[in-house]
Parts: sequence; C-alpha cells; structure tokens
Amino acid sequence: MQPELRAAAEAYLNDQSKANIDSLLNMLDKYVSSLDETLAFAESDTGKKVFGEETAANMVKLGRELKAKGEKYCFCPACQAGAAIYQNKESL
Repeated sequence: MQPELRAAAEAYLNDQSKANIDSLLNMLDKYVSSLDETLAFAESDTGKKVFGEETAANMVKLGRELKAKGEKYCFCPACQAGAAIYQNKESL
C-alpha cells in the first residue's frame, strides 16, 4: 500500500471527519487502477518483464473477461478493496 494512502486510511479510521473522508477518497481515486490501466500495463513490454510472459498473458485474459462483464477496476485484491470503499462512498 502506498504510504500516503495508508496514512489517509488510518486518519479516517481514527476520525471520520469530512476532511479525512475527502482525503481517503482522493487517495483511492489516485491509487485504485482502472481495468484499462491494468490491461495496458500487462500488455506492455514492461508488464511482461515484471510479471513474466505467461502471467501477463493470464492477466490480460482475465482482464478482458472482466471488462466484457462490465468491470471497471483492476482485479488485484488491493484495488478491489479500494474500489469497494470508493463505490460506497455515500455511506462514509
């Protein structure tokens, strides 16, 4: 987790003030990747080097399947958790 996102989350957990909610949502907006961003990285030469050819290809396959189902956010656990918070921001 990015240090500034962690700090925003901890501040929110300690005090659910409007300022802390806004800060957390801004950090989530900054760090939660879209599915398109994830696909672009997994398809890139850098993504293939980072993940390896086979894993990158599997990520692209999964990403395309999820996109066809209407998903908008990266499928990694961190982005999914952040997206869930962001999608339910009205209840914060």
